[in-house]
Amino acid sequence: MQQMTDNRLSAIALIAGSCGSIITMAFHPSGHIAAAQLETTIRMLILVHALALACVPILFLGSLGLSQRLAGAGRLEVIGLVFYAFALVAVMAAAVADGLVTPSVLRQIVASADSESAANTWRMFSRYTFYLNQACAQVFVAGSSAAILAWSVAMWRNSFSRALGIYGTIVAAVTLAVMFSGHLPLDVHRFGAVVLGQAVWLVIAGTQLWSGRPLEVEPVRAATV
Repeated sequence: MQQMTDNRLSAIALIAGSCGSIITMAFHPSGHIAAAQLETTIRMLILVHALALACVPILFLGSLGLSQRLAGAGRLEVIGLVFYAFALVAVMAAAVADGLVTPSVLRQIVASADSESAANTWRMFSRYTFYLNQACAQVFVAGSSAAILAWSVAMWRNSFSRALGIYGTIVAAVTLAVMFSGHLPLDVHRFGAVVLGQAVWLVIAGTQLWSGRPLEVEPVRAATV
C-alpha cells in the first residue's frame, strides 16, 4: 500500500512538473521586444521562469519515484536519476539567468539610453547572459536526454513499458545526435520542442506509475529446460 501511494505521488509530480514546463515554453516571450512592450515582456519573463524554477524540485521528486520503481535494472535507474539531477541543476541556472538576471539588465539598458557607453556596457552583459543561458540549456538537453535513454533501457529490462522504452530511446538518441552534430540551436522554439518531446515521455511514465502496472502485459510462457 505504501509503495502504491509513493508511486502515485511520484506520478503526480512527474505530470505536474511536465505540464508546468510546457506552459513555461508556451508563454515564453520571443522575438524582438518593442520599447512599449518592455515592462509587459519583463513581467512575463519573470512569471514563466518562476514557474520553471518551481517545477525543478517537483520534477526531481517525480524522477526519484520513477527510479525507485525501475530498481533492479542493472543500476540504469540510478544512472538516469544522476543525469537528470545534473540536468535540472543546469536548467535551474538557465531559468535564473533568463528570468531573473535578464529583466534587470534590460531595465538598465533602457535607463542608460542617454549614455551610449553605459548602454553598450549593459548590452554586453545582456549578450553574456544570453550565452550563459544557451550553455546551461545545452547541458540540460544533454543530461536529460541521457537520463531518459537510461530509464528507457531500464524499462525494457524490467518490462515496465516497452512501448515507452522505445519512444524514449528514439527521442533521446535523436536529440543527442542532432545536438552534438551542431544542428540544434536552442532558441525558444527548438528548446520548446525538446521540452515537449521529453514532457510527453514523462507524462506517460507518470500515468504508468499511477496505474501501478505496465502498458504491456507479457504473456505467460511455460518454463523450458
